[in-house]
Amino acid sequence: MSFIGVDLGTSFIKGAVLNLEARQLQHVRRIPFPDQLPGSNSLLCEFDPHEVVAAVRKFINELALHAPDCEGIVMCSQMHGMVLMDDRGDAMSNCVTWRDQRVMMSHPSGSGSYFDALAQRISPEQERQLGHELDPGRPICFLFWFAEQGKLKSSLIPVSMPDFVLSVLCGSAPGVEVTNAGAYGAFNLETLDWHYEVIEESGLGHLRWPVLRKQGEVVGHMNVCGRPVPCYTPVGDYQCALVGALLGAEELSLNISTGSQVSRLTTGLTLGDYQTRPFFDAKFLNTFTYTPAGRALDVLVDLLSEFATARNHDLQDPWTFIAEAARQVADTDLEVDLTFFAGPEGDRGMISNIRGDNLTAGHLFRAAFKNMAEKYYACALRLWPERAWKNLVFSGGLACKLEVLRETIQKRFGTDYRLTPFVEDTLFGLLVLASVFSGRAKSVEELTKEFPSSSEGLGTQQE
Repeated sequence: MSFIGVDLGTSFIKGAVLNLEARQLQHVRRIPFPDQLPGSNSLLCEFDPHEVVAAVRKFINELALHAPDCEGIVMCSQMHGMVLMDDRGDAMSNCVTWRDQRVMMSHPSGSGSYFDALAQRISPEQERQLGHELDPGRPICFLFWFAEQGKLKSSLIPVSMPDFVLSVLCGSAPGVEVTNAGAYGAFNLETLDWHYEVIEESGLGHLRWPVLRKQGEVVGHMNVCGRPVPCYTPVGDYQCALVGALLGAEELSLNISTGSQVSRLTTGLTLGDYQTRPFFDAKFLNTFTYTPAGRALDVLVDLLSEFATARNHDLQDPWTFIAEAARQVADTDLEVDLTFFAGPEGDRGMISNIRGDNLTAGHLFRAAFKNMAEKYYACALRLWPERAWKNLVFSGGLACKLEVLRETIQKRFGTDYRLTPFVEDTLFGLLVLASVFSGRAKSVEELTKEFPSSSEGLGTQQE
């Protein structure tokens, strides 16, 4: 028997047929996410909710042609997206995604931005209870902006994007499970319920907040190829990807792609000066999510390729050259700080200690990789002061592609590492969850221990 797994991103919608017996992804494919709605304000990032539902319905029906025995649908999604629904199940707003920055507009009070005005209403203790998830790209921020603009009607329901989609496809009441609820910026990790005090103080108490669902709960049935198929409550994509990476309790996760995250699993709630997110099996993730990665490195790539680009020369894949150039430099005294974008460490990076013989591509990227390793190590010490991790788990496109980056990080940490065993770690995480939700395994932890820690024996079939 098989499931259908859908990863609802905001750039692509990816999916596969999940063969639970063979533990294999089959007919893996992806389609572009619907286009962003045009507008004159660059701070807004919205999508037509009806287009999103139509795209997912079509995508599932196409995958179902390869899964005539499909016994369920599991879904994860890019967290922090939101749609407002009424009590009839109709969309009353566009889809607002994590890239939306409307709360950075100036507040009418003149005391800063809408985000500043919201942050002033939340105490340090409340922010700690929220897991330090107050960020301009969170639903609570979108809702605060709507409320301050007088555009938020009473009794509307703020629903995460995947929960909205399944509510429409199944004709069921919207709800949310904790991995997505924690991303709202309004979820109390200590009570595992909505933070009603924060909600009231933010002027959002007149809304109807979604019912919290249990992990693995069936939210409704979707008509697929003429028969009803159960749909399970959607989960957060970041947590799902770490399931697919088979992250263990004694491992430290380094996910490095366009952005990067340093994460640790804990069996109990330990709040601190880092972000905390709900995980599966009643566990939690302590994490840092603003450490420099591919986006910062692209600044250096763009600088080095500017001359060629201006003359219409396509460099194709510069990373092969970069990796080899960095490998040829065993060490460097050139210094790079990759803090090129706004974050907890500021918004100013630098290149320093330049000499005539060390301003080369090899030295530049070796220095950049060393800076990444230092920042990851500093985050790791804050997450795990005892340094008791047994090894590192690398995931994400950049970490998997650049061996020289992994080796630089390994040298700084002085410990072993392994790669995520599966390229499509998020979809593989959905396969693990489908096995647990359908009763084939008692827990995520129990099942992940049965898989090899490398890709040997794990299969996929691309469409």
